[in-house]
Amino acid sequence: MRPRGLPLPLVVLLGCWASVSAQTEATPAVTTEGLNSTEAALATFGTSPSTRPPRTPRAPGPSSGPRPTPVTDVAALCVCDLSPAQCDVNCCCDPDCSSVDFSVFSACSVPVVTGDSQFCSQKAVIYSLNFTANPPQRVFELVDQINPSIFCIHITNYKPALSFINPEVPDENNFDTLMKTSDGFTLNAESYISFTTKLDIPTAAKYEYGVPLQTSDSFLRFPSSLTSSLCTDNNPAAFLVNQAVKCTRKINLEQCEEIEALSMAFYSSPEILRVPDSRKKVPITVQSIVIQSLNKTLTRREDTDVLQPTLVNAGHFSLCVNVVLEVKYSLTYTDAGEVTKADLSFLLGTVSSVVVPLQQKFEIHFLQENTQPVPLSGNPGYVVGLPLAAGFQPHKGGALPCQLVAQKVKSLLWGQGFPDYVAPFGNSQAQDMLDWVPIHFITQSFNRKDSCQLPGALVIEVKWTKYGSLLNPQAKIVNVTANLISSSFPEANSGNERTILISTAVTFVDVSAPAEAGFRAPPAINARLPFNFFFPFV
Repeated sequence: MRPRGLPLPLVVLLGCWASVSAQTEATPAVTTEGLNSTEAALATFGTSPSTRPPRTPRAPGPSSGPRPTPVTDVAALCVCDLSPAQCDVNCCCDPDCSSVDFSVFSACSVPVVTGDSQFCSQKAVIYSLNFTANPPQRVFELVDQINPSIFCIHITNYKPALSFINPEVPDENNFDTLMKTSDGFTLNAESYISFTTKLDIPTAAKYEYGVPLQTSDSFLRFPSSLTSSLCTDNNPAAFLVNQAVKCTRKINLEQCEEIEALSMAFYSSPEILRVPDSRKKVPITVQSIVIQSLNKTLTRREDTDVLQPTLVNAGHFSLCVNVVLEVKYSLTYTDAGEVTKADLSFLLGTVSSVVVPLQQKFEIHFLQENTQPVPLSGNPGYVVGLPLAAGFQPHKGGALPCQLVAQKVKSLLWGQGFPDYVAPFGNSQAQDMLDWVPIHFITQSFNRKDSCQLPGALVIEVKWTKYGSLLNPQAKIVNVTANLISSSFPEANSGNERTILISTAVTFVDVSAPAEAGFRAPPAINARLPFNFFFPFV
């Protein structure tokens, strides 16, 4: 008999809420042990049948059904148990650990072990250590974890989906059946031909900056020193990266004929691919071979035949001739990123036991096709030892009003095409004319009566400064002065000869200003004393 004044549907909802509450408030099983672990079953609560209204039972639908029994027992699962028959440190679920082992544990490396995380409700084991017990014990709780995600599996009715299905192995009995159920085996000859044809077609690739240059076998090797001064032959040459390196190679003079890095063929035999992954190859052409003797004299060979290192016995000494000392690559490329030409120059020498280990030098330069290469003197600042980058404007007007001898001497001092401007940096571009430094020309002469003014000295003064950061200052040209000094010489009679001494001097003056340390402005202190601060004196 239901309460008076309470509708029937509300009673049904209350009964369902009582069932759910009783199930969610079940107390998990807690087990304290020293070595083994056991799983305790959870208590289940039911609802009173008097709260449910009578109805006709219905068969379960195809989408309903109980959750299958999990294959893996989380209470017996231990992911940190890596050593068989041995206790793993801080592995609280390791069955090989004893109470003595627990006493040296600091914490549990895997405190929680869960089952399948795709289900809305899953079993989980929580491990902990009880250090207050004597001896210390391992404590674990077997609980039901609730998946908070709305995309979780509540119930399942397809048990094979929880595991992989073993495929049926064909044999003489089931082969015909498997052929009927499958689409059969076909080999499309057209697709195979099209696939091989696509492999033969070169890809529309191109070399980009820093990409290793590919060869027919691997890549173009450019020996260099990496972690030490010793040569490493597996260093690839990069596209558009100009390099000049020196490295040392330890060799056994008796085996110089067998060392590939000492032979010309090691550097001239590879063929560079025109573009990456292409079948078009660019051979390396030997342009020049220079032979260096033991006394450092150089002789250029007329032919470019590949020479092999040869061991020669000269009395009590052993010499190895035709050894590669320097290698210079010159690669020509297009603006489309294709390598069109590869030139190679060698410096060969003779190696004795005195010069072992051997020092080699390798250079590689890239030149764009149909362009005139312009050497740089720095990037951007000038480098010590490199020439000044300069240019000139064609002279206009007639000849200077001077005697023929004065013209000859002046042409010797100025040279052919003396420049009008000097580049401020080593990598200044010719089109940036406003940035270039003009050369100031000064003429000094001492006039005497019945004398000939002849130039005797040309003094060039280059003023430079340190530009940029104090950590990496760059050399910059700020002023250039060319001073032509003339002297008076008495006019010589015809037929008489006279020796005139002329000189040229170039001086570099550092005009860098001392660096000034920058400080923030001092803070303004606005302190006001109270009006009676000096009371009672004032």
